[in-house]
Amino acid sequence: MAAAVQSGVTQPPNSTVYVKNLEERIKIDDLKEALVEIFSEYGNVIDLVAKKNLKAKGQAFVVFEDVEAAERAIKEVQGFELFDKPMLLDYAKTRSDATVQKDGNEEEFESHKRRRLAEKERRQAHQAAEEQKKLKRSAGAAAPDTATTRPTKATRGAGLKSSNPGAGAVVPEEYLPPNKILFVQNLPEDYDVDGLTAIFGRFEGFREVRLVPGRKGIAFVEYEADAGAISAKESTSGMGLGAENKPLKVVYQRQ
Repeated sequence: MAAAVQSGVTQPPNSTVYVKNLEERIKIDDLKEALVEIFSEYGNVIDLVAKKNLKAKGQAFVVFEDVEAAERAIKEVQGFELFDKPMLLDYAKTRSDATVQKDGNEEEFESHKRRRLAEKERRQAHQAAEEQKKLKRSAGAAAPDTATTRPTKATRGAGLKSSNPGAGAVVPEEYLPPNKILFVQNLPEDYDVDGLTAIFGRFEGFREVRLVPGRKGIAFVEYEADAGAISAKESTSGMGLGAENKPLKVVYQRQ
């Protein structure tokens, strides 16, 4: 065991241990095997999550059967060197799927998954918005200084809309942040409010379907909160409808 390391624990105790500072060059299967061997000394490990995608590298979640085992593991394993790197441990911020599935019923498990999906989509939307900001800043920095290089034309063109492609950058529909209203497109012409209610009404917090007078193939679906809209979007996007099996396009309403 390495020398004692400051605990670094910031989350309240729960049965899932978050492990970071893991060696990224080790194969995932080998890493999992080593982690299970170490943490099984402190209690029954019911799940272990370690992924190889870039953002999740060097991290893992160890799910114990009870909180006491997680407490023992954090106390004893904090700073333990694995593959020549000291592991840094904390309690996970949220309950794991395995814990919810073990302690709750099916309804609680589905609700937990919806909340996790909602948080994931919020993070993705935030990242997309940040990328758009970077693109706009880059485009602005690359644009020529017309006021300096061509003062006469700049003065004569005052008030005209900028031709800079980055100036009016708009977040694509698929990256819009979650909200409680969905914009549904590519609907078969024979689908009415009742037909759409049968599809979207089965999700939590459903309020109403609104068709657009004079416009075929589109509708708005409203829920009481983001969670219902997120669940509906995940389940219905790409669903085939009508005789031609047209795939639905479901996005969040642009604010």
